[in-house]
Amino acid sequence: MDFNFSDDQEQLRDAVRKWVDRSYTFERRRAITKAGGFDRAAYGELAELGLAGLYVPEDQGGMGMGPVEAMVVLEELGRGIVLEPLKHALVAGGVLGAYAPQAVRSAWLPKIASGEALVVLAHQERKARYRLDACEAQATQAGGGWKVSGEKSVVPAGDQPDAFLVPARANGKIALFLVERQAQGVGTRGYPTLEGARAAEVTLRDAAATLVSEDGLPVLEHAVDIGIACTCAEAVGAIDRTMQLTAEYLNTRKQFGVTLATFQALRHRMADMKMQQELARSMSYYASLKLNAPPEERRRAMARAKYQLGVAMRFVGQNSVQLHGGIGVTDEYAGSHYFKKLTQLELEFGDTLHHLGEVSARMQDTAGVFA
Repeated sequence: MDFNFSDDQEQLRDAVRKWVDRSYTFERRRAITKAGGFDRAAYGELAELGLAGLYVPEDQGGMGMGPVEAMVVLEELGRGIVLEPLKHALVAGGVLGAYAPQAVRSAWLPKIASGEALVVLAHQERKARYRLDACEAQATQAGGGWKVSGEKSVVPAGDQPDAFLVPARANGKIALFLVERQAQGVGTRGYPTLEGARAAEVTLRDAAATLVSEDGLPVLEHAVDIGIACTCAEAVGAIDRTMQLTAEYLNTRKQFGVTLATFQALRHRMADMKMQQELARSMSYYASLKLNAPPEERRRAMARAKYQLGVAMRFVGQNSVQLHGGIGVTDEYAGSHYFKKLTQLELEFGDTLHHLGEVSARMQDTAGVFA
C-alpha cells in the first residue's frame, strides 16, 4: 500500500504548519489559556485557511476533502497544541453533510465552512461512561417542531458555539438534533480543561430543536468515529513535538560534564518512546483509512486505534516528564503543556480502558460468528 501523501496534501500540511509556527506561538497560546481557553479570532484564522470546511461539500462552500486531509491538518494542529476545537467542526460538517435534511444542510454548512458558525457535538452524560446508547435526554414533539430536555457534560468549548448536535430519546429510540445555544431553555456553565482549553456543562429545558436524524445512534457512532480519527491524528502531532523537545533537552542538558544523551539508559528510554511514536502514527493512518469502511469494521478499527494511541500517549508523555526532571512539569516550559495535552486526548471519545473493552467485545462477537 502506498502511504505517500499527494502534492496537494503536502501543500495543505505546509500551509497549516506555517500558520502554527507564525501565528500560534507558545506565547499566544498561553494568553488564550489565561483568557479562558478559546479565541474566536484564532478559530476565524483557521476558517480563513478553509480548514473548518474540510468535510463540507464544495456546493455548500467547503473543500469537500476526506479523512486523510483531515489527518494531515490535525497532526499539525496537534504539533502546535492548538486549543480551538477544529476537529469538532469537522465532526459537525461530516455529520450534517451526510445525514441532515437538505434545509438543515443549506442553513448550516456554509456557515460552518466559513467559520461564521461553530457547531459541536454534545453527547456525553454523567452516567454514560462513554457508552453512546446510554442517553437520558428526552425529546418531544411540540407543534411542528421538537423540544429537548436533558444535561450534557464536558462539551468542548460548550459555552462558545453557535449550536450543538444533541442525541436524545424520541419515540423509544435515540435521535439526533441540532440545538442553537441562544435558544430559550439552553444553559451553559463553562470551565477550563486540563490542557487549558474550554468545556462546559450544558443544560436543556424544553429547548427548541431541529431534527437531524430519527435513527440517531448510527449517526452518533459515525460522529464519534470521526472524532476518534481526528484525535488520533492530533495526538501524533503532539507526540512528535514531545519527542523533539525531549531529544533537544537530552542533547543540551549536562550532568557530570557530559550531555544526558550520552547515558545509555536514557538512550534506551528514548528508543522505547520512538517505538510508541511509530506505533501511534501507524494506527492513526489505520483509523483515517478505515473511516469510510462499513460501520462494524469502522467501529472495530477506531477502538483498536484509540487503544493503541492511548498507550502511546501515556508512555511518551510520562517518560518525557521523567527524562526532563522537574522542568518537565513547570508551566513556563512548553513540554509540560504537551504532557497535559496528551493526557487530555487520552480521555477524549473514550479512554484507553474503555476502548480495550470495546476491542475485546468486538473480537468475541467476531469469534462467535465463525465458531
